[in-house]
Amino acid sequence: MSAPTLDEDLEEALTGPTTVDGAAVPGLRRARAWLTRATEPGSVELWRWIDDVGPVAAVRALRAGTAPETARALVGVRAGDDASLADLRRAERCGARLVVPEDDEWPALPLHSLTVAVVSRAGEVEQSDRTTALVPPVGLWVRGAARLDEVADRSVAVVGARASTAYGEHVAAELGHQLGERGWTVVSGGAYGIDAAAHRGALAAGAPTVAVLACGVDRPYPVAHSAVFSRITDGGGLLVSEWPPGAAPHRHRFLVRNRIIAALTRGTVVVEAAARSGALATARRARGLGKEVLVVPGPVTSVMSVGCHELLREEEAGARLVTGAAQVVEAVGGIGADLAEPPARPPGPRDGLSDLARRVLDACPVRVGVSAERLAAVAGCDPLEALRVLPALELAELVQWTGTGWRLAPAPSRREGHGEGR
Repeated sequence: MSAPTLDEDLEEALTGPTTVDGAAVPGLRRARAWLTRATEPGSVELWRWIDDVGPVAAVRALRAGTAPETARALVGVRAGDDASLADLRRAERCGARLVVPEDDEWPALPLHSLTVAVVSRAGEVEQSDRTTALVPPVGLWVRGAARLDEVADRSVAVVGARASTAYGEHVAAELGHQLGERGWTVVSGGAYGIDAAAHRGALAAGAPTVAVLACGVDRPYPVAHSAVFSRITDGGGLLVSEWPPGAAPHRHRFLVRNRIIAALTRGTVVVEAAARSGALATARRARGLGKEVLVVPGPVTSVMSVGCHELLREEEAGARLVTGAAQVVEAVGGIGADLAEPPARPPGPRDGLSDLARRVLDACPVRVGVSAERLAAVAGCDPLEALRVLPALELAELVQWTGTGWRLAPAPSRREGHGEGR
């Protein structure tokens, strides 16, 4: 028996229910699969029209040539092609699937920020640059066994430069590992440098990680990271893309996909970024979506940290400085539930001393012992008061009685050296 044609599936989707058991019906899924190949994501006007009439009616209108002129112009000659069924079958062969907004698996809560961004711009002049527009996807191709909504629920984006330094890669790997240990999913772009280091750190912790690609999930790019991508899917993580199987990694698609990285997660951490960097674009998308923007500082002499420092200087960016996973989780986690411990401060021998004891201690000479009267004169107190605090200072090994007077006790290393010489 031959497979139903696209028009037959669309007709059935129009007259029947849209979902069955929490999953979109075949006709609706096929319509969205068609749209992922026929349209390039990022157009505000096209998304609004599809959202208004529905994906099934939109596909029928585009194929019949009755869609609005602006929509037809964005689709062009692709309107006459149909690879929707082939795309779905190709995805199935590589362990992938198309997740659509009608599925229970759709990460509705995090991606709702994109819908809010579009609605908030109602009435404004349309954004002509697709690479910067904050537009929801019509569907997401997902490769891996894990559920997209569950993996994205507690997730953080870690992004940065491709031409990263050893410092940046070390920090990214540590963040990925520590976030994974804390039960957070690391989301990045699968690129060289910071992206790969963050993915590997999460994998080393045995935690899921998500790579959002600018090409088909069956032809991961860069090819040199094929082993990393295999480890991601085998380790409970996912490969995600707006483009159908076989889609090439065109340059403009990397800029378009940045909004998905920002939207899927609760916040974006920029580890290293030059003055012009795709990581900065992701951070600004995150800020536009109301998500946390977190920045790891670097050496002021490093050109790969210029972008990070500029983000911290920009008041409108609202970026927060972080130095570890605990501070990241505190920023993106639940209120009062994911607080970072304050930095450990090693106790010092002067901790807890009274003001008088500090003054007497400061009055003690280093080499020659002096009397309590002399110490009192320097410390500005009564000799009896000095005599009352000196025994306690001696027990704390801060001062020493020489037989003729009081002086500062030698440092522990010096005392050990003297003991060995005797």
